[in-house]
Amino acid sequence: MSRIFNFNAGPAALPLEVLQEVQAELLDFAGTGMSILEISHRSPAFEKVLQEAKEDIKDLLDLPDDYGIFFMAGGGSLQFSCVPFNFLTEGKVAAYADTGSFSDKAFQEAEKVGKAVKVFSSKPQGYDRVPRPEEVALPDNCAYLHITGNNTIEGTEYFTYPETGDVPLIADMSSEILSRPFPVEKFSLIYSGAQKNIGPAGTVLVIARKDFVAGRDKNLPVMMNYETMLDKDSLYNTPPVFAIYIVGKVAKWLKKQGGLAAMEAVNRQKAALIYNLLDTYPEFYKGRAAKESRSIMNVTFNLPTKELEAKFVEEGKKRGLGGLKGHRSVGGIRASIYNAMPLEGCEALARFMEDFHQNNK
Repeated sequence: MSRIFNFNAGPAALPLEVLQEVQAELLDFAGTGMSILEISHRSPAFEKVLQEAKEDIKDLLDLPDDYGIFFMAGGGSLQFSCVPFNFLTEGKVAAYADTGSFSDKAFQEAEKVGKAVKVFSSKPQGYDRVPRPEEVALPDNCAYLHITGNNTIEGTEYFTYPETGDVPLIADMSSEILSRPFPVEKFSLIYSGAQKNIGPAGTVLVIARKDFVAGRDKNLPVMMNYETMLDKDSLYNTPPVFAIYIVGKVAKWLKKQGGLAAMEAVNRQKAALIYNLLDTYPEFYKGRAAKESRSIMNVTFNLPTKELEAKFVEEGKKRGLGGLKGHRSVGGIRASIYNAMPLEGCEALARFMEDFHQNNK
């Protein structure tokens, strides 16, 4: 077996220990004589998987009892529509902080439902940063403020969140969920596509204040109704069983690593190895994110020419470093260093970057 260091942005790396556990029990899950891929979502075996996943995530986040956890399908893109359908009611205005491609897509979906405004945009500067709290001014009759906690394509991340008072704060945390502690109580709803940082493609983790999702319009499409999904405990229809199973295993693995504070320390150490090269050779490795907004999950940069960028990606592959090509919409280089990326992977990337600079400067 030959495994690379996988820097892909999503679907992304999973902990090797988790993959080995899945492999070991794939044909006979929990003594059922069936694969997890075959068992009923109504079975006691899956009920245990679902409840343990929720409890472990609750423990990791120190989640208050007035918050609920549930899983949905459709990826983050469906959530872009679910949020305004559930909360952008008549006479209200939805506020969006535009900090990257995905936040702009979320805004466009909200415009299809009702009135939505951008209260901040870093698009003119190439989406190089997230706003400072004082830069976000909410409109009257504001239904909610939506932010994208970590911008996967652009490589920026919030570390201080806007103050919204009585206005609900909603976040797409697909890229950074469970990578570090954060004040959950500031948010009314959080959603996260699992395929970037906590599992495989196929499910979305939703964390919401129970009173916030209560009282939804009964005319909402049932599969987009947050109240229904919470009340039915993710089981209104057949959920993405396999994806939830792996999210649960990743949650247990995170607890085994020491929890989110321990993961943050490692994640910051990993990111520092790469950002140090950007700061040491700024004319060669040109970071795209402003320093105060640098993501610890997705490091983005450019080289002096597109030819050098293509060479960097190809030579990286030969060194066992995969997935370094930037998103097709912006090009350049992107190293996604989620929880499952070991420190050794970032050390290997830093060595390669040092060598590549010396050989191509």
